[in-house]
Amino acid sequence: MQTSTLHYVLMKDLSGLYRAEGDYVLIEITLKSLHQLFNSFDPAPFYEKDIDPDAEAYIVDAAREINIRKPIKLVIYLPSPDAAAEKARMIQEAIHNYFSYQTQAARRDLRLALQQGRLSLAIGLSFLAACIGLRAMVPFIVRNAVVTDFLQESLLISGWVAMWRPFQVFLYDWWPIRKKIRVMEKLSSLAVEIRPARDQQTEESDSVST
Repeated sequence: MQTSTLHYVLMKDLSGLYRAEGDYVLIEITLKSLHQLFNSFDPAPFYEKDIDPDAEAYIVDAAREINIRKPIKLVIYLPSPDAAAEKARMIQEAIHNYFSYQTQAARRDLRLALQQGRLSLAIGLSFLAACIGLRAMVPFIVRNAVVTDFLQESLLISGWVAMWRPFQVFLYDWWPIRKKIRVMEKLSSLAVEIRPARDQQTEESDSVST
């Protein structure tokens, strides 16, 4: 399976944009065929297939907009024959497998990011210490006051610039990955229901009439 690159930002709860049914907030998709949901180039068995990139993007974006604490249900509308097919009953397992894999991939990304952050921190601190040490030696090597000030300030700035990367990792880079993990964990256990397409038309008619 392939890991897609997703960008996560802090967002307010947009659950009100989606229909609710009981305790669930619904993410609804209408398809002509069940195979539209999956990547047609993936040769894996049905229950291990990658989800189509457009379908994945829609599902993930919707899950991001819905409050993480609210239960969600993916409702897929299909023509009646497909909705009753044996493969339709396997779709929940396939979706769970896919997002479970994405959760594991995101956790690996987080571990690698923190590992890189720790390595960058060690390198940055070592370089900063070296710059501070050299800065203290400059007055004994250079007698010109202007040049001394220039070299001292340059070494100090260079030392702190080396700390930019660990600061970026520990202050900014890790939390979007952590948010991605939470969303993927939620999607790896979401409820999935297959409904005939005619049910959607009935629900929309009822919604308009009310």
